[in-house]
Amino acid sequence: MKDFAGRFAVVTGGGTGMGRELARQLIAEGCSVAMCDVSAKSMAQTIALCEADGVPQGAKVTAHIADVSDESQLVRFREEAKAQHDSERLHLLFNNAGIGGGGSMVADSREDWERTFNVCWGGVYLGVRTFLPMLQAADEAHIVNTSSVNGFWASLGPNVSHTAYAAAKFAVKGFSEALITDLARTAPNIKVSVVMPGHIGTSIVANSRKVRTGREDDALSTDELVQARAQIARMGMDVSQLPDAALQAMVDEQARRFLEDAPTTAAQAATIILDGVKADRWRILVGEDAVKLDALVRSEPEAAYTQEFFDRMLNDLGWRLGR
Repeated sequence: MKDFAGRFAVVTGGGTGMGRELARQLIAEGCSVAMCDVSAKSMAQTIALCEADGVPQGAKVTAHIADVSDESQLVRFREEAKAQHDSERLHLLFNNAGIGGGGSMVADSREDWERTFNVCWGGVYLGVRTFLPMLQAADEAHIVNTSSVNGFWASLGPNVSHTAYAAAKFAVKGFSEALITDLARTAPNIKVSVVMPGHIGTSIVANSRKVRTGREDDALSTDELVQARAQIARMGMDVSQLPDAALQAMVDEQARRFLEDAPTTAAQAATIILDGVKADRWRILVGEDAVKLDALVRSEPEAAYTQEFFDRMLNDLGWRLGR
């Protein structure tokens, strides 16, 4: 699929970050887009940006509320998208939606752990299941599943538990790679790519909490303040005497740094992904940090979870998150 003009794409998590930028760039190329998200407000902003960019004649963008971890909501999304775009065929499926959280099997709640896992892994699996008939009906189609560097390195460093997200992203990577052979034998009109971004400038840090709690408020609730203190304490920092306002500022600064200090913007990431699809690459590393980390882990797999490896990785990649 060398160009996207006249095609029809589904993008999950289209309200912010890479999903928003994928939608904008697809629309700019003349590809119609149906996106879903749990935030109508965020999707309205995405549509406004697409319209400000200019929607080419014949292209259309629609927004649909759907939690990708809930199959019934995805089925409803599919049926709405088919009706509003008047199409039984789908050319591009971007299973992009994801959240963080539930890092520890021991210290975090099962509810938080499974919420993260079910969005990051279940959303990809159910997305493929739900839209597969439409993909099969197209002359050519492409599934693009978003994993992460945490799909080959299950860590954020030796002082941070990161099990739910990493387990989900490993599952996405393995599932996508297995689909290469499966689809070649059973649905040869469909290709698949697995995307593994490094540190991309998105609002996932702030948005993940909102998705997990169902609250749009940027201010932490009383319970969330307690949880934040506990999580920071597990990282070796004593914040027991820190005023609530100072703790809120610390959390806000973490989210700001993740968004603004990233080596790759969401727009740059979307371009890399779309170029990878056009080049028919099944493995798309996003960002120089992802390329370097992949090489580091391959060169020293037994050392990948040590402090020494992490320190060297921070220096080689230029990441500021662990400092």
